[in-house]
Amino acid sequence: MAKNLVIVESPAKAKTIQKFLGSNYKVIASNGHVRDLPKSQLGIDVENDFEPKYITIRGKGELLAMLRKEVKKADMVYLATDPDREGEAISWHLSKALNLEGKKYKRITFNEITKNAVKNSIKQARDIDMNLVDAQQARRTLDRLVGYEISPLLWAKIKRGLSAGRVQSVALRLICDREEEINNFIPEEYWTLNAIVTPDGSKKSFSAKLSKMPDGNGGTKKAEISTKQEMDKVLDDLKGRNLKIKDIKNGKRIKKAPLPFTTSTLQQEAAKKLNFATGKTMRIAQQLYEGVDIKGRGTIGLITYLRTDSVRISDEADASAKQYIKGKFGDDFVGTGNSKAVQGKKIQDAHEAIRPTDVSLSPVVLKEQLSRDQFRLYQIIYNRFLASRMSDAVYESDTLKLESNGYEFGAVSTKLSFEGFMAVYAIEDENDENKNVFKNIDKDSVITVESFDEQQHFTQPVSHYTEGSLVKQLEELGIGRPSTYAPTISTILARHYVVKEKKNLYVTELGEAVNQIMKKAFTVIVDTEFTANMESLLDNIEEGTIGWKTVIRNFYPDLDEAVKAANEELENIKIEDEVTEELCPECGRNLVIKYGPYGKFFACPGFPECRYTMPYFEKIGVECPKCGKDIVLKKTKKGRKYYGCIDNPECDFMSWQKPSSVRCEKCGSIMLEKGNKLVCSSETCGYVCDKKK
Repeated sequence: MAKNLVIVESPAKAKTIQKFLGSNYKVIASNGHVRDLPKSQLGIDVENDFEPKYITIRGKGELLAMLRKEVKKADMVYLATDPDREGEAISWHLSKALNLEGKKYKRITFNEITKNAVKNSIKQARDIDMNLVDAQQARRTLDRLVGYEISPLLWAKIKRGLSAGRVQSVALRLICDREEEINNFIPEEYWTLNAIVTPDGSKKSFSAKLSKMPDGNGGTKKAEISTKQEMDKVLDDLKGRNLKIKDIKNGKRIKKAPLPFTTSTLQQEAAKKLNFATGKTMRIAQQLYEGVDIKGRGTIGLITYLRTDSVRISDEADASAKQYIKGKFGDDFVGTGNSKAVQGKKIQDAHEAIRPTDVSLSPVVLKEQLSRDQFRLYQIIYNRFLASRMSDAVYESDTLKLESNGYEFGAVSTKLSFEGFMAVYAIEDENDENKNVFKNIDKDSVITVESFDEQQHFTQPVSHYTEGSLVKQLEELGIGRPSTYAPTISTILARHYVVKEKKNLYVTELGEAVNQIMKKAFTVIVDTEFTANMESLLDNIEEGTIGWKTVIRNFYPDLDEAVKAANEELENIKIEDEVTEELCPECGRNLVIKYGPYGKFFACPGFPECRYTMPYFEKIGVECPKCGKDIVLKKTKKGRKYYGCIDNPECDFMSWQKPSSVRCEKCGSIMLEKGNKLVCSSETCGYVCDKKK
């Protein structure tokens, strides 16, 4: 009979660890949390100093009964849940649910599921860290108070079972603010000029970009050309002139090796290179961490723990990687030191960056034993880690300055002279997209202008958030932690506050309504600085410098006051059923406008006797420029708003911005509303005017 019982979270992890520990140990999975706050009520005793009321999670009764039997048989119990706050809390809940007080039990953690790591964790067994547990309890309590206090308010005001969350509401606000910024953006016209030149004696031409121009006072200024007329003036000044060489500089440019992955950077890179959603990235990374059956070696964990914001690498892993690099690429490719993170924000350094557990297990070796997605994710984790231990890449750089009649042109030629880390991991860099090549040029070379290439441009708004860029923004603002990014995004997508189309995140009509109420009634909750400060307080709880209930005591009164005020002040904006002139074709009643999970729709007020419904199209009072019929507000299948002809599909007119009845004075196209301005819909016109009130 096994004398030692090890309790882990997942069956996959249990299978892996059982092979490492042998017959004296029995490894069983708890399948995550066994206790939690009840779903049907707040579960926080506000009158009794915010004491949580934990209950056994539905469906876990039989599992706990089995675990209790195994505990009675064992001489020693090891709680081996994940090495973070959540894992520490699960171990604590297990100790309570299994009545381990008075029994010999310890907490063990490991950053990777390998034989050495697991066996070493047994030697370093410790007590449960209550500071970590309290930090998790504080987060859970805060989120429960916000969700259960504010959600009924949203239900009352928007009439459906909506919900709010402490971090998700801030993420929603970021997306809404970005959407508003894009919608209000006014494009500005500008022009660029490139000279296509050929050096004397060369058959190859290259491009030089206008960088400076006369300032009218005998000097020069940065080249800024706003109109076609200004461009024509520049071309007249340069007509018939060749360019002289003003300066030539030869140098080197260093591209530093990348840092190994944190949770955030892995999610961003997987989104960019593999088109993975954050949730998918974490799911596959969890599989790689918990263990994969490798031919000849059994089941082993392939990567270290996947929830981390540290870039630290252990000395052993660093030495092993550098030895591997030396053998495969040579001494010159071995990095000089351990990469350091950019300072400026608090880093949770409890465990390492995400890396392979064994550098000898290259992606090529494992390809046949991994699924396609597992292989692709493991490959970027492996290559990124290896690259972080390698030398910097070195470029030879030649910079050329040309001038004529007060105008200055610049050209740069770069050539990779030592690939360093780029031998295994390429990083996209716009500066590397340089097609210029100029050789054997000195200050006396004659440069002939073959032609000028003038181009019209319009400034572009910031891009919509993608899952990757939203994670990056949340991390930069200090909102959330590695374990919260993916669930936060999944939640706002699942609740239809946001939709994803071609990687981009767009707010829905429902999301806008929720965000407006949150901004109006709960300014503090959706404030990014407040939310980031709350994360810092959770860190302080983890460090033992502040009690977790102290944070709750300071937070709750303001929340309670805001909820009470909102219930009174927002009463007038409650969305009632608006009666319309449209008649129900089945019973003749006037249809009303209702608000559902996906936005507004027409419905018969005779429900349930009459169940007629139809899509809601709001006329905006503007005629379609193609067919003259009404333009209406519509939504895509996923809920994103747009404007289209009511006669669709016969007429295919559509616009993401609201069309105006005003026509462009310059080209006759329809104008689009952007904030307090009207902008021509023609991409080549650029006419802008004030919106008439």
